[in-house]
Amino acid sequence: MKKLPKEAFIQDQRLIQRTKSFFMERLNQELSLLEVQAPILTYQGDGIQDDLNGVEKPVSVQSQTLSRPVEIVQSLAKWKRQLLARSDFDVESGIVTQMRAVRPDEEFLSERHSLYVDQWDWEKVISEDDRTLGYLKETVEKIYKALLETDHIVGHATLREALLPPEITFIHTEELLKQYPGLTSSQREHEACKKHGAIFLIGIGGELSDGSIHDGRAPDYDDWSTPTVDNYYGLNGDILVWNPVLEDSFELSSMGIRVSPQVMQQQLQIRGCEHRLNYLWHQQLMAGHLPQTIGGGIGQSRLIMFLLQKEHIGQVQFSVWPEELEISVL
Repeated sequence: MKKLPKEAFIQDQRLIQRTKSFFMERLNQELSLLEVQAPILTYQGDGIQDDLNGVEKPVSVQSQTLSRPVEIVQSLAKWKRQLLARSDFDVESGIVTQMRAVRPDEEFLSERHSLYVDQWDWEKVISEDDRTLGYLKETVEKIYKALLETDHIVGHATLREALLPPEITFIHTEELLKQYPGLTSSQREHEACKKHGAIFLIGIGGELSDGSIHDGRAPDYDDWSTPTVDNYYGLNGDILVWNPVLEDSFELSSMGIRVSPQVMQQQLQIRGCEHRLNYLWHQQLMAGHLPQTIGGGIGQSRLIMFLLQKEHIGQVQFSVWPEELEISVL
């Protein structure tokens, strides 16, 4: 068993806690959010479970006291929207949870990929008139403001310069494809983040002009198909920053305006997933029982790893790793 340097460990843990608390407070203020408790389990087949990129298989749990199998949640996008409806939240108010999950289908574990997921999962009620690219950008800028202030606090505590640029740059996936046509999607993200420092990449999940998809996105939570401007599509995206330690682009958040009944039906058809319309959650949305919302997830360990300038996510969270990594990470 490898010994952890006591003083350094204590200092890091205190800074981690301080950073998480500060950022969550600022996020709640910017977006008018109420912290609520998060579930870790959901019934299999009720439509609440998110399949993220469409291929991840959730962890199934068999209970001796329940007649139906349950699963560990992968994200809370649909659960949050249902809770907002049940609690009758007003427009421009919402919730945030500290979500914990297990994603066993990670293709490989690396300095930024863990089986254990911890994130701030947030959701906010909006009006139908807010289903616009302008509203999406305004929300991103509020989140980025909270990130900038947190970067300043950590920088002051650790005696380092700011990591984030003063402003975030908005780029559409189609625009990025035109700028770097010979590169892969991850290589395009690398170049854009290296150039701008922080970007919000719009329109993830829909088909691009060359027939490719920048990255997978489930068809029944984010809106990636609505036309916006300049023949671009999508009201969702990712916050990506340049990580100077890894010398690479680094995703901090995935978010977007959620599907309306019409958009969900269209995206389910595109993905060949019309059978999901038989699920309870999907029937609730189609019947108009769920509010229009915007929401997303912000990686807790990802953000802490970035702000504390750590080389590996295992330095800010306790998970499980291949044996060859354990010595160097923990």
